[in-house]
Amino acid sequence: MSFYDLEFNDSRGNRIQMKQFEGKVLLIVNTATKCGLAPQFDELEKLYQKYKSNNFAVIGFPCNQFANQEPETNETMVETCKMNFGVTFLLSQKISVNGKETILYSLI
Repeated sequence: MSFYDLEFNDSRGNRIQMKQFEGKVLLIVNTATKCGLAPQFDELEKLYQKYKSNNFAVIGFPCNQFANQEPETNETMVETCKMNFGVTFLLSQKISVNGKETILYSLI
């Protein structure tokens, strides 16, 4: 299995295959709208806008496992990111990064 064999659901539940990003530079980041680092959304969006025409993409993977910093639902999270930070880059559904709900991928 390679990185491009992996899949995830976007914030609307659509299946996204990493192979669609093959040949692009990807910035994959853990996000949370109530995190003290939430202003990172502004900078991430600026990077995305500046380089998206040069085969660059940003994918945000939100998680609520750290001090409930992503309390929004998948639907309201996208709207919050758009309204508060101008985010247009791709966001996944909320994920678990530790515990029983975590899916581990082994890249060979």
